[in-house]
Amino acid sequence: MSTPSERPAVRVPPGVRAGYVVYDLEAGRTVLQYGARRTFRSASVVKILVTLDYLRGTEDVPEKDLALLRPMLRSSDDGAATAFWKRGGQGAIVERMARRIGLGETEPPPADKPGFWGYTALSALDVAKTYRYVLEKAPKAHRDLIMGELGKATPCGKDRYDQYFGIPRAVPRPWAVKQGWSGFGDVPAVPCEGSSYRPAAAPGLGIGRPVLHTTGVVGGRIVVVLTLHPAGSSFKVAAERLTTLTKQVFGAAG
Repeated sequence: MSTPSERPAVRVPPGVRAGYVVYDLEAGRTVLQYGARRTFRSASVVKILVTLDYLRGTEDVPEKDLALLRPMLRSSDDGAATAFWKRGGQGAIVERMARRIGLGETEPPPADKPGFWGYTALSALDVAKTYRYVLEKAPKAHRDLIMGELGKATPCGKDRYDQYFGIPRAVPRPWAVKQGWSGFGDVPAVPCEGSSYRPAAAPGLGIGRPVLHTTGVVGGRIVVVLTLHPAGSSFKVAAERLTTLTKQVFGAAG
């Protein structure tokens, strides 16, 4: 009998390093996994940990902080993430949350890059554990804030990268997603033109190669697909690879 890590129906594109996990919330078990403990630099996926750390012991979030949290989660606002990263002590955020949630592969950025929150190292298994923590252990108000904003993920990130790849392209709504991308340049070759949220007011792991991640909750399942692409890959090509891979993962998970 096939175990969750031995399903043959998924083919990772040549030259791509991948790790994925599908966890069934109702059954309380992992139904599909591959490279689940492989580490990748987090890109914007770490923003979930940044949010959880900020919310520790918080009951009422000030409006000025909500004005940062919401676009950080919905539209992957890097400026908001940097503000909370500095406020929380940078890598100490990752260390605190790794202990709290019980993350085995998640580590702060390299010591010589303390401000680079996107260089946090994490695995698909740890991201799935983080979603479980949000859904099963976080206070209801915190869960509602995080999942509510991820459920309203905008087509475009604040940096004008298209963030509808992977899960948003592979399956119909409803879903709640946190995407991640890094290594494609500060300005997208083809800027995303859809609406974005505009408020009023790893250590040696693929650095130099682009990463693209799709993570979230879909139909009672946590889905995490992390990928590292060959150097020089365009965002468009990487997004197509990841979306195709995500469709296969959904099909194999049954």
